[in-house]
Amino acid sequence: MRFFNTAGPVNPAQHYYLPPLERFDLDEVLLLIQQAKYFILHAPRQTGKTSALLALMEYLNTHGTYRCVYCNVEAGQAAREDVGAAMQAIRGELGQNGVERYLCR
Repeated sequence: MRFFNTAGPVNPAQHYYLPPLERFDLDEVLLLIQQAKYFILHAPRQTGKTSALLALMEYLNTHGTYRCVYCNVEAGQAAREDVGAAMQAIRGELGQNGVERYLCR
């Protein structure tokens, strides 16, 4: 039985949802990426930003031109002013999610 999700990433098998890649102008974002330009995904809480980023990552990875990783850096927030501890926490997140091998070559 599907339901409306109110926290965390969307699981299409469990949740009603709007397709994440249809919520923004994908062609415009792809052009920004091709031009190596920064962009910001800004929206209120619980509106699908993480789901959109995860869908974009999957889209880019399956099309073979780019290799994308996703890492939530909130783990470093607890360290506050201790940059070393924050970096260690973020590195732990990267390693735990299996993406460290892409970044530490």
